[in-house]
Parts: sequence; structure tokens; C-alpha cells
Amino acid sequence: MRIERTGPGILTIHVEDKEDLYKAYMPFLENGGIFIQTNKEYNLGDDVFMLLAIIDEPEKLPIAGKVVWITPIGSQGNKRAGIGIQFSDQDNGQTKNKIENLLAGRLDSEKPTHTM
Repeated sequence: MRIERTGPGILTIHVEDKEDLYKAYMPFLENGGIFIQTNKEYNLGDDVFMLLAIIDEPEKLPIAGKVVWITPIGSQGNKRAGIGIQFSDQDNGQTKNKIENLLAGRLDSEKPTHTM
């Protein structure tokens, strides 16, 4: 996964394969969400706007979200520092559905993710 800052308050996230997507996706959040590895400080409740490029999809998905999870630097269990962003209601579940279709059959895996 690569992250770029493409403007003030805008993140562009490139998820390059299904393994990265599985590790970053947060299906337990209402509307779904994604974990982004970052050392930048955020607060719970911060609004975030991102352009999400998933694997081979031709278009980046514009998504508004809110920070609902923070894994600080130096967390136990060698977890990567970053934030979890819950997808906005404005998305109407489109991003969640697209990700879950790509991860069909993997969501019930016991493999660890970046969050749980």
C-alpha cells in the first residue's frame, strides 16, 4: 500500500494487491473502513478525504471518512502505526461492497490484519 498527500487534507491511497487490501480493510465498521499506515498525528473524529485506488480498478474512488481508530507508534504486538478511517454514509456502501466483492471468501480468514 502506498500513500500520497495530493493536497491539503487529501490522501491518495494505492492498494496494490488483495493481501494488502485484506490487512487494511475494516469490515466491522458501519459502512466499512480502511487502515492507513502513517506516522502523522491524527485525532479521533478528524475528517479525512481520500482517493482510493484499489488493485487494477481504472478509477480512484473519492471517499470522505472519519478517523475512528488510532494505532500509535510503538504499539504492542509490533502493530504498524496508523489510523482507521470509517467510510462516510455519503458513500452509500459502494466502497464497502466493492472491497467485499474483491475479498470474497477471505473475510472469514483467521489471518491477522493491521487492526484486529
